[in-house]
Amino acid sequence: MGLPGFSSGGLDLLTTSWMSLHNLCMPSKTISLRIEAYEKLKDARRFPGESFSQVVLRAQWHDEGMTGAELLRHYRDHGPFFSEDGLDRIEQLKELDIPAEDKRRSS
Repeated sequence: MGLPGFSSGGLDLLTTSWMSLHNLCMPSKTISLRIEAYEKLKDARRFPGESFSQVVLRAQWHDEGMTGAELLRHYRDHGPFFSEDGLDRIEQLKELDIPAEDKRRSS
């Protein structure tokens, strides 16, 4: 009498659907996430059965940020990131910004 999923020629890959990935002794780590991070990860799944591991492995991570020298070189080669109109609009919005209420001061 044989085991389910095994044939006389060895492991029959077509009949091993009863095995889950967790039974294959895959190492894992438990992590803690803020609720917002969990929701973002959950929303990034392409289909309901996609694992969080698959989502993370599919993600693209930027290895390093831009250094000051690289930023200056990019600015010199390509010009400013914002147009003059865009910078003026930012300045206008900054002037309208009011400081947050100081909750430590009593009214």
